Amino acid sequence: MENTAYPNLQIDLQKLYKNAKKLVSFANANGINITGVVKGSDSSKEVAKEFIKAGCMGIADSRIEKLAKLKEEGIKEDMMLLRVPMLCEVEQVVRYSEISLNSEIVVLEALNIEANNQNKIHKVILMADLGDLREGYIDEEELIKTALHIETKLDNLHMYGVGTNLGCFGAICPDESNLGKLVQISEKISALIGRKLEIVSGGATTSLPLLLDGKMPKGINHLRVGEAMLLARDLIDLWGYSMEGYHTDTFVLEAQVIEVKEKPSHPIGRIFVDAFGNTPEYEDKGIRKRALIALGKKDIGHHYSLIPKLKGITVEGSSSDHVILDVTDAVEEIHVGDIIEFELYYQAMLYLTASTSVKKVYLY
Repeated sequence: MENTAYPNLQIDLQKLYKNAKKLVSFANANGINITGVVKGSDSSKEVAKEFIKAGCMGIADSRIEKLAKLKEEGIKEDMMLLRVPMLCEVEQVVRYSEISLNSEIVVLEALNIEANNQNKIHKVILMADLGDLREGYIDEEELIKTALHIETKLDNLHMYGVGTNLGCFGAICPDESNLGKLVQISEKISALIGRKLEIVSGGATTSLPLLLDGKMPKGINHLRVGEAMLLARDLIDLWGYSMEGYHTDTFVLEAQVIEVKEKPSHPIGRIFVDAFGNTPEYEDKGIRKRALIALGKKDIGHHYSLIPKLKGITVEGSSSDHVILDVTDAVEEIHVGDIIEFELYYQAMLYLTASTSVKKVYLY
């Protein structure tokens, strides 16, 4: 059975290209190359093509099966695996990605053996944990020792560069100090191996404020960017940048109203836990006009990541398969069967693009 007409996700490829082109051009003018991260689009080949057309040096994703799919769909540019490889996927990592991020010597040894089996040279970027406490070497000396081991002992690996991730787990802001330390690490490795590392990868969208402020440490020459090109919203809403000329409506959700009724704004009875084990809190605003739309947490993650385009609508909550809207103050009367449009934050885009219940409509 084909997806029904709604909900659907409109993906404007022209606007997406303009975002990517604007960002890549700005970064390149400041000595930084961009690898386009497509995981937020469920690794869409259409999105990957726009990133490449805009000047991205390659495509990145955290799942090797997604990179394999893009290869099979004809994307020829270098693929970067963002998540540290599992030992069980080493064969696929070498086969379907040219570059991987790494932090474990046992995995590097396995990659080297597999690259030899496939008669390839696989590029590796060693990750430094600079305080966010996700992947990477927290011990600088261990990282440098591993880099020397790759350079001198692992003939089928190429010590391509160093990188870091900031903001995704510990919510640590990239700054001149922590990214400056990454540059220092790269310089120490370069001095020891007698050549300059090609890549010093200073993070993702969260590192762009440094670039926009002219404070990016000299020596950072690469970023792995998705959200700033896909949605261009975090830098505006979270960081306070104007981002003039960027489009925030590249992805627009259209959802159909399935119920409109006046109801109390506070649940009736003893509040315990919801379907996800949380105990929510509610503000009593009296009787309000509520509308339900036909999708829920299964499709969007958290309902706070939806931004109604019609003024006066607020998103009140969600369950697995419903989102509850307050439409009392909507500038237009809302009826059953109406279509309500939403712009998105990253989480909703990530879930919606992967949802098999949401139809994807590409606008060329």
